[in-house]
Amino acid sequence: MTTKNTINYIEFHARDLEATKQFFGSVFGWTFEDFGPDYSSFSNQGVDGGFFRSEHASCSDTGAALIVLYTDEIENLERQIVSAGGTITKPIFSFPGGRRFHFTEPSGNELAVWTEPAED
Repeated sequence: MTTKNTINYIEFHARDLEATKQFFGSVFGWTFEDFGPDYSSFSNQGVDGGFFRSEHASCSDTGAALIVLYTDEIENLERQIVSAGGTITKPIFSFPGGRRFHFTEPSGNELAVWTEPAED
């Protein structure tokens, strides 16, 4: 059931739609449903969304919203992202709520990953 007045769907640009789908599938286990050659959707990832073919990319430095994902294995996920063709743009750093890093996926969209603070 759709909840009124909540974030319901997020759409991303994708320069290389197939590479983007492969990246998110291999690193995060996402599955996709294609709607023609220029659009692919995902669901059950916290919020549903999709990727559409475009030469643009989303980056927080240019004013775009930053999508932040959660993990409980931040170092492992950082390595997986690099192995799958992502680029780390801000290595793991601490912030008041925990630790996080930023990356770009093969189409150039910037996302971040966070986890709780490291235990002493």
